[in-house]
Amino acid sequence: MSRPAPTPTPADTQRLALLVEAELIQLREFIAILEREEALLVSGDSDGLIALAQEKSDRYRQLQRLHDDRALLLARLGRPDSDASMRELCAGLPRVIARWAELLELARIARDRNAINGKLILERMATNQAALSVLLAAADQAPLYDAEGQAHPMRGGRMLGSA
Repeated sequence: MSRPAPTPTPADTQRLALLVEAELIQLREFIAILEREEALLVSGDSDGLIALAQEKSDRYRQLQRLHDDRALLLARLGRPDSDASMRELCAGLPRVIARWAELLELARIARDRNAINGKLILERMATNQAALSVLLAAADQAPLYDAEGQAHPMRGGRMLGSA
């Protein structure tokens, strides 16, 4: 026979509300980072991406900590980490419920933006790999010039830049 879930105290519901608010702030900032990342990927700014990577990682860790705090509080209250649990515990707090719904929507947006950026990264990697393959193939060809600067025709293969 299972025990009934503990009744949340006002401090518990206030803590949930604060966690939702903090998570919303962090998630908005994370989405802004994802937007900057997408712009850098589209423009091909590798240096900008490197600089942004640490900021993205830090923000993600902050979001994860907030999520973990919320999940631990819900577990202490005998509830699963779910939308239904949050709505049940915050039923009398319409502003918190609205903020929670906003949080869920922003989480979906972040997931989708991150997926788009992942695809852009894969495309960029494929382009770089193709360019590298062409350069490596060209490096395997006989030199076009000898040590005295005399031109030598290429044998076999195709000329760099030809189809």
